[in-house]
Amino acid sequence: MTENGRITMINGPVIRGRGMSGFKMREMVMVGNKRLIGEVIILEEDTGIIQVYEETEGLKIGEEIVSTGKPLSVKLGPGMIGNIFDGIQRPLLKIDEVNKDFIPEGIGMISLDEEKLWDVELTVKQGDKLKEGEAFGYVDESGLIRHKLLVPPEKSGIVLEIKDSGKYSMEDVLVVLDQDGVRQELKMYHEWPVRVSRPVKVRKEIQELLTTGQRVLDMFFPLAKGGTCAIPGGFGTGKTMTQHQLAKWSDADIIIYIGCGERGNEMTEVLEDFPKLIDPKSNRPLMERTVLIANTSNMPVAAREASIYTGITMAEYYRDMGYDVAIMADSTSRWAEALREISGRLEEMPAEEGYPAYLSSRIAEFYERAGYVETLGKSEGSVTIIGAVSPAGGDFSEPVTENTKRYVNVFLGLDKELAYARHYPAINWLDSYSGYIKVLESWYEENLSDGAIPLRNKMLELLFRENKLQEIVMLVGEDVLPDDQRIILEISKIIKAGFLQQNAFNKEDTFVPIKKQYRMLQIIDYLYERCKESVALNIPISMVKNQDLFDELIKMKYTVPNSDLSKIDEIQTMIDDYYNELNGKYTN
Repeated sequence: MTENGRITMINGPVIRGRGMSGFKMREMVMVGNKRLIGEVIILEEDTGIIQVYEETEGLKIGEEIVSTGKPLSVKLGPGMIGNIFDGIQRPLLKIDEVNKDFIPEGIGMISLDEEKLWDVELTVKQGDKLKEGEAFGYVDESGLIRHKLLVPPEKSGIVLEIKDSGKYSMEDVLVVLDQDGVRQELKMYHEWPVRVSRPVKVRKEIQELLTTGQRVLDMFFPLAKGGTCAIPGGFGTGKTMTQHQLAKWSDADIIIYIGCGERGNEMTEVLEDFPKLIDPKSNRPLMERTVLIANTSNMPVAAREASIYTGITMAEYYRDMGYDVAIMADSTSRWAEALREISGRLEEMPAEEGYPAYLSSRIAEFYERAGYVETLGKSEGSVTIIGAVSPAGGDFSEPVTENTKRYVNVFLGLDKELAYARHYPAINWLDSYSGYIKVLESWYEENLSDGAIPLRNKMLELLFRENKLQEIVMLVGEDVLPDDQRIILEISKIIKAGFLQQNAFNKEDTFVPIKKQYRMLQIIDYLYERCKESVALNIPISMVKNQDLFDELIKMKYTVPNSDLSKIDEIQTMIDDYYNELNGKYTN
């Protein structure tokens, strides 16, 4: 039995204690008379340092530090979907029943509801051999998610005892295994340390697009299932709104949204909006496939640091059931700031801009937990990580953005000039990139056509050329450009206003199917080629540019229904009619 330690120093969320030689690194402890939750982060002979996940106001020197004998862990089982947790998996709705305004100190490590009865369907029988990661039963956790009851990693054996299917609570023993003569009891849940990745059978190659319904992503900078993505941007550029759109519309089975150190009013918007939203695929409430972790800027700073690990551990658990999970971290900059604050209180040597020297490795550890895998239960699942970054003053050269850029494959740089011009999503097509173009090529060929990637590259090249031409226009004006270059400027306006700009508040435009996105790009390209033909015949640019026709293409995101693309064929006929007549006049 470990003897209790005693507090010798209090520095905000950092506590030093004596008499801690029997404690372990990363062990969860209870601090002080209020039993505040903390974690051992440094051990040196008899002295230990603890970061506390609750407010330490009122703690006194000499109070006890009590060992729990286990690392900081989360309970993984039914009841997470549709719930709202703080950074260490305490349910905020349940706490709200106890205390309306604040999380009471020392409330303890409550997490999943232990009293609720679940309808459990057990699928194994006595004598069956169960391996780690295999399912021994099911619970319908929500209308959208069927929760597999998994044998925890490192447990396996022959089924000795099994209950009948029926209603059970979290603490009921459902199955007893014989593991080499040792009894192993299986409940509806198991615990897992948040800082340890859950094991998998094989990490597989990424091969499938995470469709989001956002044109700038799906066609220009695609994100793959099991991939990593960073969304950096200054204040007011739309990071949170972009993540909301991805949470609402991406085709992941489960969304885990972490509000990490963001302002309370932004999290309030999430908490109010998400329960009202309807999932487009099932027409059921979106919360039936969503987990929310709210750790706002006024909550304890150490819990902010833990919230990222809590979220990713939950994501890995649902991945192990064979689900595709998307995790939204908003924002990793606030998480890095929590690391910096704790590092400063520990008096560690600061690195660039005061961040700890291990910032890069912590960011890498987080993003490396993404992936497309074959699970221990031999199903396939994925965790996709989408992290917002909030660089001070929108400076992308600061340490968090720079280090994040090293470990992610999709970089969606938000531009304040685009945001101020009301161009949303404000993703700068010149700064952004996706490293998944090559691996997703076969997906685009199979689901669209083999011309999808070349068309995307052609449109991006037009935007790059337009950017160069704008430099000349700003110096000497547009009139000095030859007509074939002026057409590039006009077509680029259509790409930017008609394709890349997307209205989240318009019913037809908030989510766009990939086939419509492709047809929109095709018709823009078709107009460009017809314009080039006319310019080659020396037809004046004023005649080539038919403003009504160009406006029709810009408005097609609203006028062409997502369910009926025949209107695009009508626009193509209008293009042909106009340019056939125009070219006929100049060739006869």
